Amino acid sequence: MLFTHRSLTHSERRVIDRVSEIRHKMRFQVVQNPRRWTGLLARMTRAKALRASNSIEDINVSAEDALAVVDNEETSEADKATYQAVQGYHAAMDYVLQRCRSEHFKFSEDMILAMHFMISQHDLQSNPGNYRPGWVGVHNTKTGDIVHEGVDRDKLEPLMVELVSYLNDPDVESTVLKGAMAHLNLTLLHPFSDGNGRTARCLQTAVLADKGIMAPVFSSIEEYIGRNQQEYYDALAQTGGGGWNPQRDCSQWVRFCITGHYRQAQTLVRRLDEFERLYGELYEIVRKAGLQERTALALLQAAIGGRVRNSSYRISADVSNNLASRDLKSLVDTRLLIGEGERRGRYYVPSKEILEIRKKTRLPKSIDDPFED
Repeated sequence: MLFTHRSLTHSERRVIDRVSEIRHKMRFQVVQNPRRWTGLLARMTRAKALRASNSIEDINVSAEDALAVVDNEETSEADKATYQAVQGYHAAMDYVLQRCRSEHFKFSEDMILAMHFMISQHDLQSNPGNYRPGWVGVHNTKTGDIVHEGVDRDKLEPLMVELVSYLNDPDVESTVLKGAMAHLNLTLLHPFSDGNGRTARCLQTAVLADKGIMAPVFSSIEEYIGRNQQEYYDALAQTGGGGWNPQRDCSQWVRFCITGHYRQAQTLVRRLDEFERLYGELYEIVRKAGLQERTALALLQAAIGGRVRNSSYRISADVSNNLASRDLKSLVDTRLLIGEGERRGRYYVPSKEILEIRKKTRLPKSIDDPFED
């Protein structure tokens, strides 16, 4: 028996419908009528999710290094172990998103084991790609107390078979609900020696991708979870009750996930509007300076807080290494960017003028409770 959630309440369905409406509007901007900067937004959104999901496991990288991993480029600050962990998670996400593109796609145990292998292959003690050999418990790092015990080892395989069957069930009333329950069950089963949380979050995103909820990179709630870690832990702990107790009520967990979808969708709408306004201002600046329109992409990345490297700008503008270098030099010469570092460590930050433009184009953040009438 898995953890299950009774039929969605009227208020839960109402919020999910609101999320669907928001995503339908976003779809026009990011899929049907993309702007020149849409690719940069998608890459940065993916990097934020990658960074957030790993930070929950105390694997921390800078925003610039997270984007470098997304771009399959070398990182500048992360040590080898951190890079391998983050790159492995990125590979697992690429794997599931590619698999889900097939119209004949079906979830399987092998797929979940493959995800785990990619996520934890840098640490052989995690038994990458294999179920844990015995008992496993989660300890409070401050007190040393056991806060959660995975399901008894002899019950694990049958329950994983049941989970895969649920994932392939076409009659679950909501994709958002299916993703939430897949995440919950895998986390509380704790089938692996390590990497359970990352595999569960990756699986939730795979469920959303499988059902074509807009572009997958704009459907994940990993960034939201990373920003609300204590609430995430509390919802899991309250639901699990310290172990595998599938008879317990899942309402708190389901509402946490639905709220995450709602607030993440609001965040992305705000970013879309900010990018539109900001890029318009930056385009006018480069036009007046006699520069190519594409150079506004470098200013855009710098303005929203990212160090711009030749490699990241090269991908944004789709230009060669030499042309990227010339563009960035011209932005420095016109005092729109400031160069820092030398050779391979060279990066660029925004000038005061660009920071002022960013400041005036910011929009207020909304953190309303979607379940308040």
